[in-house]
Amino acid sequence: MSEAVGNFDPINLDPNLYIEHHLQNLMFGQKHDGSWGILTEPNGFWTFHLDTIFFSIGLGLLFTVLFWLIARKATTGVPGRWQNAVEWVVEFIDNQVRDTFHSHSKMIAPLAMTIFCWIFLFNLMDLLPVDLIPLVASWVAGTPYMNHSPALRIVPSTDLNTTIGLALTVLVMTYTFGLTHKGPKKFLEEILFHPFGKFPLIVPFNVLFRVIEDLAKPISLSLRLFGNMYAGELIFILMILTIPSLQSLDWGVLSVVIYPLLNMAWSIFHILIVVLQAFIFMTLTVVYLALASDEH
Repeated sequence: MSEAVGNFDPINLDPNLYIEHHLQNLMFGQKHDGSWGILTEPNGFWTFHLDTIFFSIGLGLLFTVLFWLIARKATTGVPGRWQNAVEWVVEFIDNQVRDTFHSHSKMIAPLAMTIFCWIFLFNLMDLLPVDLIPLVASWVAGTPYMNHSPALRIVPSTDLNTTIGLALTVLVMTYTFGLTHKGPKKFLEEILFHPFGKFPLIVPFNVLFRVIEDLAKPISLSLRLFGNMYAGELIFILMILTIPSLQSLDWGVLSVVIYPLLNMAWSIFHILIVVLQAFIFMTLTVVYLALASDEH
């Protein structure tokens, strides 16, 4: 599924150049001369990844509009395929939330569904041919592909900025839920007096453990999603560079079967990763919010 597109032949390219091009974002920021424009390398904190921003917002709008259209045409009779699929997703996520989040909140189920569907669409972009959209973008820009065309990454979850942003948002929400459900007094007591008690000499250790716990949550959430999707994208790129070079081997008639099977096997396995990573991020988010809101 992830194969070279058009007349572009990765065999005749420097593999390092090819990999570097595909793993680099389309960056916009202030250049060394003070002007603003497209960057070839990061230059300070205010470097915007335009591809990540564009595809994140675009996929979010796609999810919103698609679900709105399906809900608008929903019927109480025999549901169509799209309505049936959406109802299955809603029911599945609602059951997960009921089993995990025991406090009362009208926000948790819609939040969980948004996280799952949005990240799923992020990850699903990794199943498109890695050269397809960048090649189309180079045609639109009027630049030769892979020579002078800017880099373009279409999978937002392979950008660490995206996963860290999502994880930090979850962390802020855990504080919000803790303050809302427990009140400021109980929330502060939980930070100062758990897990070792109210002894004055123990309080700094309680705070230290809470800091470590709160730092571990966004780090684990962000790096797990980023690491799995980044590795998947890299393997797809390596397959593009490796499989064509195997054509010099004398496979005979088996070559018609071997190359598609190699690509299809990894694609099927990666589909499982696409769904699993979205599910894990959603589930851990609900778990963290449940822990923040539970009195005990």
